[in-house]
Amino acid sequence: MTTLPPEPNATDAATPVVGILMGGQSDLRVMNAAAEMLRQFQVPYELTLVSPHRTPHRLVEYAESARKRGLRVIIAGGGGAAHLPGMVAAFTTLPVIGVPINAATSIGGLDSILSMLQMPAGVPVATVALDNAANAAVLAVQMLALGNARLSDALEKHRAALRDKVMRSVDELRKGGLDDI
Repeated sequence: MTTLPPEPNATDAATPVVGILMGGQSDLRVMNAAAEMLRQFQVPYELTLVSPHRTPHRLVEYAESARKRGLRVIIAGGGGAAHLPGMVAAFTTLPVIGVPINAATSIGGLDSILSMLQMPAGVPVATVALDNAANAAVLAVQMLALGNARLSDALEKHRAALRDKVMRSVDELRKGGLDDI
């Protein structure tokens, strides 16, 4: 029977367990939502720039060393051709979550989405919706929660809060005269 390595302390800010990568500083407008969500769940992360075209050696070094440095999941955003998530996935066996970014040079983000979805067999990139870095962070937390009771409980509370928000809206609509909701 194979056992997982010990769970890193999810509250130890000195030991990031999620890496957030951007191809350029302009991606921060989208990728900051992943950082914020990870902060809410008290999951330590690192955030940096890695350009697959301008700093390819940095990309390889980052991806190949990620597991040894304690990372367990990588979130990588990319606009346009969006090579960053796929190239990172090529150099690590850690889960890679891609965030397609609707960049100024993009064709509405479709190129970014397809770049991530069309990965070859055996080198997957889990892909979230366009510009939805917050969902990438929630997905990363779900992966980490498989071996972490605190994160599992936090996810349950998060889902309950989302449900409660919807139910408050239902109540408000009912009070406004929409009884068939």
